[in-house]
This record gives sequence, structure tokens and C-alpha cells, in this order.
Amino acid sequence: MGGGNAVVVGGGIGGLAAALGLRRIGWEVTVVERAPVLADVGAGISLHANGIRALDALGVGTAVRAAARPQYTGGTRVPGGGWLARMDGAALERELGTPIVGIPRAELHRLLRSALPSACLVVGAEVRSVDRTGAGRVRVPVGDEVLETDLVVAADGVRSGLRAQLFPDHPGPAYSGSTVLRAITEHPVALDTDFELTWGRGAEFGHIAFTDGRAEWHAVLNSPPGLRYPDALAAMRRRFGGWHDPIPALLDATRPDAVLHHDIHELVTALPSFTAGRVVLLGDAAHAMTPNLGQGACQALEDAATLAAALATEPGVDSALTRYDAERRPRSQSVARAARQAGRMGQQLSSPPAVALRNTALRLAPSRATVRTILRHADWTPPRLG
Repeated sequence: MGGGNAVVVGGGIGGLAAALGLRRIGWEVTVVERAPVLADVGAGISLHANGIRALDALGVGTAVRAAARPQYTGGTRVPGGGWLARMDGAALERELGTPIVGIPRAELHRLLRSALPSACLVVGAEVRSVDRTGAGRVRVPVGDEVLETDLVVAADGVRSGLRAQLFPDHPGPAYSGSTVLRAITEHPVALDTDFELTWGRGAEFGHIAFTDGRAEWHAVLNSPPGLRYPDALAAMRRRFGGWHDPIPALLDATRPDAVLHHDIHELVTALPSFTAGRVVLLGDAAHAMTPNLGQGACQALEDAATLAAALATEPGVDSALTRYDAERRPRSQSVARAARQAGRMGQQLSSPPAVALRNTALRLAPSRATVRTILRHADWTPPRLG
């Protein structure tokens, strides 16, 4: 179909990617972000092959690769330092054509945003609802203005207000039982691996190395929701200071005010549809998942590439959205279920006998098993954009 116009609600990774895809197929796009300033905050992110392939389809894959660090070495350990499983990044690269890469979220945001005309970004404005009563058009109140558009992309996150309007009977996001603290080190840290996870009882500590020598670390803990620490970094030193190197060094290289703390929420109750009329849900608004497979952002990027391809090749918006829902909902909801299960068998596991059994099984598993697990979700090819 020919180009139309769209309003994307949300200027995060999924929203910016959706805008890139729509502009790539000739659509006019306005991105509305409620934050008054795009401050580029956040920690780090790993992108698997499916996310990189989606970025290629959206036209920014080369730029992201140049700014990211390939993850060739690492794996999963126990607090004393012993290895449960090794990651063979070179084998993944042979299978998929690209390794997993690590990049600061702020840098990924910047690269996505810089590929868009600044005039299409509206910041400091919140879209609380949309009017779908017009035939074939959607009215979107933005500040004192009302935009009329062919399509609204709801990329407004895990607590999506538009999802709540479109599906009022849906229970919304549920607390996963885990909370995450994370930060990027202030200066480079000597690391022997590109990526690591360490599993204790009901706790996980991991790191992602970046091209400039700095690293992102994250700590995931079983916790009641809403629990916060007067000094989060000091609390992490108490909790993880006795774990293997380089964990203490990562904490020592972090400023106390750099630590971010968020409870992890997910859509346990799957949505019955990712579309409602001319409004389409994308990213966390559609399928918020736990981070245990590193697939949250990658699934949002898949959404963006798939939406653009459907709009480019279907005869109309309605048929394109039907195709988008049919292609994206089963896959993303399956990945979300797998992420939840990975968390239950990984970070959330706290019973000593169960932890011991899991660790033994991982140590005995063939090295190829880790590669197969990643391939199961990362081996995805985007549809052609026309």
C-alpha cells in the first residue's frame, strides 16, 4: 500500500524503531514522548541476532554494530567462581552471521533517534487516550492539538495507558517476584570475559562489557515489590561483595548515584490481540517480559520491522494489522513464556536442593546445549520491506 501517516506513542527503543520502519516505507510519522527531555538514561543491553537483523531491515544495523562490542566469551557461573556453562560466541556467529553484542541503552537510543528527523519528535507531551470513532482515522489529543492519523502505534511501555484503554478487562502487568538494580561503571574495568551471569540462591549478578572498557552490571533479586535501599550501592556490596571477581571491582567502579532500581513487571495474562481498529500495540505495551533471555528489546525491534513490512506489502492498513497480529503475537508471547520459565529455573530458584540439581544438570550438559538454547529464539529473519 502507499504511504500514510502515523502517530507513535512512546519514544523508547520500540517506538523509535517503529518510526524508522514506517519512514523507510514512505510514511509520515510523529513520535510523541511524555518525558520532557530525552536524557538517554539507562544501563546496558545485549542484542541477539534477531534484534540485529531487525535493525538491518530498519536501516541502522551497521551503525549499531560499529558502536557495540561483540560478546564472544563468558557464560554462567556460581558465586565461588566455578563455571556452570560457557558461551561460545564464535559458534553463534557461525550459525547466525553475527554474535550477540553489548551496547549502552543510551547509545542505542541515540543512534535510533539520530536516524530520524528531529522535527518528527514531540517531547513533553502525554497521550492518555485516542478516539477511534472516525471511519478509517484515529484522533490523537497531543497537548492543545488533536492529530488525525491513519495509524497509532502504542509503544508506551509496560504500563501502557493505551493498552488499558483498548483492553479495559485485561489485568495489566503483574510483578514477577524479582527486582533489578543496575549501573554502568564510571571508568573501564579489567574483565576477562565479554558477558557473564552468576547465579546464587534467589539472586543473579551479571555484566556486559562495552567498547570503551566500561561495563554494565546488573543484580536481580527475589524481593517483595517496592522495597528500596537508602544506599543501593552499599546494599549491593553487602549482598555480592563476597562473590567472585570481577564483581567487587565492578561495584567499586560505580558511582552511588548511577545505580538504577526497578521492579520487574510482565504481562502474565497474554493479550487476545495486538491490534484494536487502527491502533497497534508494540514492544512492552504488547508483550512485556522478564529479562531472563535478553529478548525484550529484540522482540520490540522484530515488531517494528514486521509492522513496516506488513504495511509496505498489504493492500490496506486493516489487512496489514491483521497480518502483524498473526505474525507477532504467537512468537512474542512464546518468547515471554520461555523467559518466565528461564527465570524460575535460573535467578529465582532459591531452594538449596533445587539449586544443586540445576547446577549439576548445567555442568553435565554438552557445550552445544547453550548455543541451541540461544538459537531457539535468536534465529529469526525479518520479512522484506516491500
